[in-house]
Amino acid sequence: MPLTLTERLRLIESRIDDACARARRLPVDVTLIAVSKTFPMARIDDAREAGLVHFGENKVQELTGKAETLPGSYQGGSVRWHMIGHLQRNKARDVVATADLFHGLDSPRLAKELNKRAAQIDRVMPCLVQVNVSGEDSKYGVAPEALVPLLDAIGALPNLRIDGLMTLAAPSPDPERVRSQFALLRTLADQHRHHAENIDLRHLSMGMSGDYEVAIEEGATMIRVGSALFGARDYT
Repeated sequence: MPLTLTERLRLIESRIDDACARARRLPVDVTLIAVSKTFPMARIDDAREAGLVHFGENKVQELTGKAETLPGSYQGGSVRWHMIGHLQRNKARDVVATADLFHGLDSPRLAKELNKRAAQIDRVMPCLVQVNVSGEDSKYGVAPEALVPLLDAIGALPNLRIDGLMTLAAPSPDPERVRSQFALLRTLADQHRHHAENIDLRHLSMGMSGDYEVAIEEGATMIRVGSALFGARDYT
């Protein structure tokens, strides 16, 4: 008999606890983001009943549609919506108006557009800078060596606030193979934590269903879990 969502969540929470114990960290310092992309509102309601508050979407249209039904904290609601996917500049206005945190800032041009849209509604937009630590061409994110120039550009934008870094590790059946990638993101955050007045790299968004335990051991403060929580997605 398949596990219920609540049972899946309890297993994940147990593994979070174990990973934190190994790293001598507190579980309360790790935020579980339920990646709800493609899943209907009924499944999100189930997740809320189980105690989840943070939800992640990777398509702007799906994010805004769900937030209309269930507003996030920026809009006065009780959940927090995370935009975790690649963002085109022409959709920046919708993300600024809806998301509680944007995880994928990866270029000066996008930063300027987000800053402009945030200024128009008198908001300081919280973001994470996405870094491509795996070096894969298929991955979005700024190269590690280009992080400082991007942070320099962001430092001049008063309507952006950078709360940390985000990454996607290379897919691997063995999470140990990507440990060094998570460690690199932590090192970058440590090196540039207070780069400018509007930059404080205290958060690390890294780790997904297959590797979140290793990510926690390497310092993740946010993990993005979808299939391990909701089950397999139906993309048909």
